[in-house]
Amino acid sequence: MKDNAVMLLHFERLGTGRPLLMVHGLGSNLRTWDPLLSALRGSRELILVDLPGHGRSAPLAGRQTMEAHADALASFVQSQGLTTADLVGSSVGGRLVLELARRGIGRHCVALDPGGFWRGWETRWFHWTLAASIRLVRLLRPFHPGLSRHAVTRTLLLAQLSARPWVLPPQLVAEELQSLAATPVFDAMLLELARGPLQQGSAETPGRVTIGWGRQDHLLLPSQAARARVAFPSAQLHWFERCGHFPHWDQPVETARVILETVGKNAP
Repeated sequence: MKDNAVMLLHFERLGTGRPLLMVHGLGSNLRTWDPLLSALRGSRELILVDLPGHGRSAPLAGRQTMEAHADALASFVQSQGLTTADLVGSSVGGRLVLELARRGIGRHCVALDPGGFWRGWETRWFHWTLAASIRLVRLLRPFHPGLSRHAVTRTLLLAQLSARPWVLPPQLVAEELQSLAATPVFDAMLLELARGPLQQGSAETPGRVTIGWGRQDHLLLPSQAARARVAFPSAQLHWFERCGHFPHWDQPVETARVILETVGKNAP
């Protein structure tokens, strides 16, 4: 591992049972998982982590590549004794947990709308639509609490991430918008994602792999799910109906069920 991968990451532990590491997406933080906590914490010890440069974790030095972030996450897993933990990730976090599984780290793995499987114009779409969105979110930063309270403005601001943003809890939306605006590595990571290598796959992983995808994902288009499935041929593909880029927001009950079905019962 590279030297800058050996760093402290902010995290929280909740619940009891076999450990389940949960990794958020670009610009988010560990609070994005709040809609799932009540359904999971009764049977799992949840390890919620802030990626480098997100939430309360310091950024990595140097380029914000996916390899560097995977190294940092692998170092965290090793330092916390989580080398056989189950893994769940969303978006960039989904890509990172797939990379850990590809490296033989962890146990069972659930990747929700993971990045790194775009091609051609899809890459430009992902890059420029997110770049435009983050500029707007930063511009409106003083108004996030008020905008989050109204269904119409929630819909306008988060239509890229949710199929039903008008029903999302205002506090969840406000926290997500604030996190997006405050993430110092957002632009650098977005550039690395758009210009860097695609996600490598593997026919062998330490445990079961489920790749979940929202049918109405307007950021990472559903056509990319087939490529993810080819890259990880042993994976199961689960479609979330009436769901955008964040299944854990739009379909939290179903998402929790898919996670628990993948990671199995509490016993090893």
